[in-house]
Amino acid sequence: MARMVVRVRGSVKRELRKLRQKTDDKGLATRCQIILLWGEGETWFAIARAVGCSISWVSRVIRRFRDHGVAGLHDRREDNGQTKLDEQYLATLYEIVDKQPPDFGYPRPTWTQELLAKVMESRTNVRVHPGTMSKALKMIGARLGRPKPVVGCPWSNIAKGRRLAAIRRAIDAMGPGEVAVYLDEVDIHLNPKIGPDWMNRGKQKEVVTPGQNAKQYVCGALDVASGCVEYVVGERKNSLLFLSTLDRLLKVYSQATVIHVVLDNFRIHSSKQVQAWMKQHGRRIHLHFLPPYCPDHNKIERKWRDLHANVTRNHRCKTIEELMANVVRWLKDHNKQARRERRKLAA
Repeated sequence: MARMVVRVRGSVKRELRKLRQKTDDKGLATRCQIILLWGEGETWFAIARAVGCSISWVSRVIRRFRDHGVAGLHDRREDNGQTKLDEQYLATLYEIVDKQPPDFGYPRPTWTQELLAKVMESRTNVRVHPGTMSKALKMIGARLGRPKPVVGCPWSNIAKGRRLAAIRRAIDAMGPGEVAVYLDEVDIHLNPKIGPDWMNRGKQKEVVTPGQNAKQYVCGALDVASGCVEYVVGERKNSLLFLSTLDRLLKVYSQATVIHVVLDNFRIHSSKQVQAWMKQHGRRIHLHFLPPYCPDHNKIERKWRDLHANVTRNHRCKTIEELMANVVRWLKDHNKQARRERRKLAA
């Protein structure tokens, strides 16, 4: 490409540098840099390589500067008319993304950018390219993720709301000698849970599985006030594991007048063994059962997710004993951290 020595006045250079520094438009900043390099006598090829663009685009930017000066460097798309991705369009898109194509008469169960553009055109009379739809999805903060499988609660919304409100009232009305915990069991599998991890392009990490699975179980109770998890480890998930956890709560909270235990409706929590045990200890242990299939309302579920993320997901343990040692270590470290944070708040 021919080398052209041009002369850009110093005042114009200062204006371009100031504009490049202050603008939030990366495209405008790049166009300013092109003219500054061109004013220093750089070739079109060298400019294109320096800013990471094509030579033809460099020539267009220089031509616009020659014809219109600094004003020619600004984005001219605003002359195309009113923007399509206005607040009303983005608000409608936000509502539609939360639904599924069958809600709008399409058999496909998941969204594509093309299908979203088609549905949005029918709802707003605004037609956009799938590439523009990709930009709109970024503007509303949408992400391509993995849905969470759930089982719908068989109770009516009214009955579900009443039960949850009753549990909240019981916890809010606790006296000075009362304690509240959220209890649940978690399965620990020797075969690792497979989850996302960072890896280099063109490569895929491998997680070696033992083949023959082994299991152990942890029954834990999350203290609402302290954030600590009291737990019991067992080889079977049965009523005895649950009762062992309740016995541990009675020892840990020996000075508590009442221990409120919020838990799900798993059958081991209401077996004949549990009923017989409750007749003896029911004065100090009060069980509050959540509505069926409502794990999001059991606060300890979040701790179990953290446990899987930090210990069991993609793990390399060869024996269940090694894996359980890591599980117990994580729980102890979590309790130490919870106590430190509580001491800081109390100080």
